[in-house]
Amino acid sequence: MPKEPQQVAALPVRLNAKGQLEVLLVTTRQSRRWVIPKGWRSTRLSDADAAAREAQEEAGVTGKLLKKPIGSYSYFKREDEGFRPVKVTVYLLKVQEQQKRWKEVDERKRRWLSISRAAELVQEPSLATVIKRLKKTVAPKRLLNTKA
Repeated sequence: MPKEPQQVAALPVRLNAKGQLEVLLVTTRQSRRWVIPKGWRSTRLSDADAAAREAQEEAGVTGKLLKKPIGSYSYFKREDEGFRPVKVTVYLLKVQEQQKRWKEVDERKRRWLSISRAAELVQEPSLATVIKRLKKTVAPKRLLNTKA
């Protein structure tokens, strides 16, 4: 059996005015489901840097990316021949800048949400688990003080 295809994703986070952690979700281009920015691995970039590029292209955000993955999830990618399973490695992106215009601004919506609401909106149960784990693994004050 062929190996499961691999993608990389950025999980963009920030602290809101009340000091609470928020997650940025984007819509997919075709089905308009809520997801995190993700894409195929790159031969030229590390997986972490490829994830950061996806966040910039799909959500218009940049910042400090933690080089160690915070988790992974699987989903079924829609293709012409049907669906195929894809494994996604997730990297935490501490957002420092949000652009008003970005590469896919006309193709996607983006929305900052609480951890709980973001976990409710994504359709992939294993992605919801990665998001919910933020409550336990990423303390807001630690987020601001850590180095990428």
